[in-house]
Amino acid sequence: MKVLTPYDPREGISLKEAAARAGKSESTLRNWCVQHGLGRRVGGGVWVVSKVALGMFLDGDRRALAAYLAGDRSSSLVKEYFERVGVSLPGLAA
Repeated sequence: MKVLTPYDPREGISLKEAAARAGKSESTLRNWCVQHGLGRRVGGGVWVVSKVALGMFLDGDRRALAAYLAGDRSSSLVKEYFERVGVSLPGLAA
C-alpha cells in the first residue's frame, strides 16, 4: 500500500484531527488506518492519516481509494481528491 508515499506533511493529519473530521474516536481511526490503509506510522511511530485517503473513504469512493493505495497519483479519479483537500500532487510545484 502506498499511503502517504511519497510522504508530504501537507497531506497528513493527526489521528485526533482525522477522528474529528470523521466523527469517530481516535482508536477507530487507528483501526481504519490498519484495515483500510488510510494512514501510516512515520518518524518514531506517530500515526499520520492521509487527508486524501480519508476523504475517499468517507465518501465511500472505494475505486479512488484502491487507485490511490496502488500508487496512482495521476488519474483524474485521484487528482480530484488532492485538489479537494488543497494538497499539491507529489512531484508538482505548489
